[in-house]
Amino acid sequence: MRINKKKFIYLISPNKIEKSFYLDLANILKSRKVSFFQLRLKNVSIQKKLIMGRKIKKICQKHNTKFLVNDDVFLAKKLDSDGCHLGQKDMNIMKARKIIKKKIIGITCHNSIKLAKLAIKNNADYLAFGAFNVSRTKKTKYKANIKLLKKIKKITKTPIVAIGGINSNNYKKLLLNYANFLAISGYIWNNKKLKPTDAIKKLI
Repeated sequence: MRINKKKFIYLISPNKIEKSFYLDLANILKSRKVSFFQLRLKNVSIQKKLIMGRKIKKICQKHNTKFLVNDDVFLAKKLDSDGCHLGQKDMNIMKARKIIKKKIIGITCHNSIKLAKLAIKNNADYLAFGAFNVSRTKKTKYKANIKLLKKIKKITKTPIVAIGGINSNNYKKLLLNYANFLAISGYIWNNKKLKPTDAIKKLI
């Protein structure tokens, strides 16, 4: 998987998608800083996810951004997305690979080298670690740090995604310390001071 240092953002969808979201997403992707967009919605029907997903996919394709689906391998296949992100409680990566073949599959590794090694063994396309900071989007059960990233980089060239409370004040430290991509959601979508299109500009 290619790494573009200028496109270091792994953008995750807001918890709720409003009508204004699609225009905001298109304008954000115009910044050319986003490599991935992940559709992550809880308590939403498959039918609605399919409708939203198709719209999002078109926007992502227009702006050369990889479109991923969170958790649901079957939804990823129905949408013919670029791939799927799997948590530790989701489908096994080997089963997922049989369903979506050569598509991108990323794995949550929390703060565990053991989980990372298993994901590497199973040919995961990227490894996600966190949380590096307190997150408003998702409850923080696991805490990761820079030392972990250094250890991971010594054992693999698999791209690393850092997640958890990342914003304009703390993102550079992670980029300077082995994170290839930064998973961001709350800072963009729930920012009380900045609109999504203005928030993205702060990430130089």
